[in-house]
Amino acid sequence: VQLQASGGGLVQAGGSLRLSCAASGGTFSGYTVTWFRQAPGKEREFVAGIFRWNINNLYYKDSVKGRFTISRDVARKTVYLQMNSLKPEDTAVYYCAASSRVILSTFRLSSSYDSWGQGTQVTVSS
Repeated sequence: VQLQASGGGLVQAGGSLRLSCAASGGTFSGYTVTWFRQAPGKEREFVAGIFRWNINNLYYKDSVKGRFTISRDVARKTVYLQMNSLKPEDTAVYYCAASSRVILSTFRLSSSYDSWGQGTQVTVSS
């Protein structure tokens, strides 16, 4: 499956953005789909994920809990990341990733994924 990420932009602190990750060449059925981010000079880090395409298995990085929401639209083959109450420290390039083979113990690791979107820049000004 190929991934297309979009929706980034420049927003003031406290604002909101919604990122989209659309699948082509297949569907997300059975896949684990995650959002990672990478700030300049830092490692890529897990942000949020849907494990094995099950909406009852949603996971978040602690620092985004209560502010970010991951969701899916099966018909549109798209995963969204709604980001509210954005902070300057959320500034990063955001990537979506997918894999049908990850296991729960390692799904927060970027090395577990073989399909990646191209990244979308999110900049939060103070």
